[in-house]
Order: sequence, then C-alpha cells, then structure tokens
Amino acid sequence: FAELHAAVPGLPLESSRILPGIVLRRDFAAYCPTDGELRALLVTESLQPALTDPGVEFVVESEGQYQASLRWITRRTEALMKRLQSNNVKLLLSSAKQEEVVIYYAKLYGVSVVECLSPEEMALICEITGVSPYAPFGDSTDREISETAVVTFCQPLLLVSKRCVHIGFSSVCAFQPHCLILCGPVDGVNEQHAAAVQEAFTMLQHLFKAVGQ
Repeated sequence: FAELHAAVPGLPLESSRILPGIVLRRDFAAYCPTDGELRALLVTESLQPALTDPGVEFVVESEGQYQASLRWITRRTEALMKRLQSNNVKLLLSSAKQEEVVIYYAKLYGVSVVECLSPEEMALICEITGVSPYAPFGDSTDREISETAVVTFCQPLLLVSKRCVHIGFSSVCAFQPHCLILCGPVDGVNEQHAAAVQEAFTMLQHLFKAVGQ
C-alpha cells in the first residue's frame, strides 16, 4: 500500500483522486518527452563501467593513463546508450544513483532516467511487468537486451510543490495498479486517512478470501 498511495498536505480532502499506474515520489534525473508506448529497462547498478572488477585495485601511473581511462569509460557509456536507443528503450528505472556521464548520454540519446528507486518500488515494478533487472556489464558487454517493460505513459506529475514521476505499465498479471492521491490539510491527517483506507482494503481482502472459500 505504501507504494500505491501518495499523501499531499496542504490541499482539501476533496482534491484526493485515483490515478492509473504508479507515482514515484521523485523527479526525473533526465526527462525526454515521448508519445505512445515505450520500453523501460530496470537496473540495480550504475551504468558507468568500472575499470576493474570489485576488490581489484587500479593504479594510475600518469596523467595520460588517467585521461585514457576516462575516455574508455565515456566510450563504453555512450555505446550502451546507443544500444538502448536501438532497442527502443526510452526509460531507465534505476535503484542506483547514476553518474553524470550516464545522465549526459541518456539525454543525448533520448532516454529518460529515474534513479534511486527503493527496493519496494523495484519489486512492485518487477511484479507488475514480469521483468527482471538488467546487468549491463559482465562477461559480455554486447549481451542482448531482452527483458524490457512496456510503458503505456510516462510523464512528470506535480503534487503541490513536489515533483513526481507518473508511469503506467502494461501488466502481465490480473493486477492493474492504480495510485491513490490522498490530500489533507496536514501530514498527521493524511496519515490517519491512509491508515483508515489501508485497514478498509485489508478487511475487504479478508472478506473476499472468506467468500472464495
């Protein structure tokens, strides 16, 4: 329930509404408007390639070597963004914070980025879409991008002064997510209303289970 409602203080209760899809309570790190359906890629790590494997020390012995390393990182990052573009991936959903070079090339190749998603948000998106996070680097940097989520819409949403991301997914299960925008004068009132709504849904869930038995 926590990922399927957003509390908005400072507005009357009558302003509450239900929106299709989910609302991520953070702004785009990069936003490239697009029309119609698009593909989204889920990642749990930085898309900037590392110079060495984890735990392996990388020693830079000269300024030239350092600059060459930066150029290698830049080329690899740009190549990955080109691959995303060629696979019609227009949205990157990341639980990790992405480096500036990733955001730069994402904007350059028309890929919107939402970063720092919580584990609960990532789990919900995986459940809705049936896809697993993509590992961009490993044994093969040219590995096919096969698991992408179908996004029906993706747009900014302003809740009073809070910038959010409003996304609709094509669900692979019977569950069709909607988000409750719960308005109230102050946070305390919103918390009470949210608890009451959650309790009501829990009671209905138990009731339907009892009827089904």
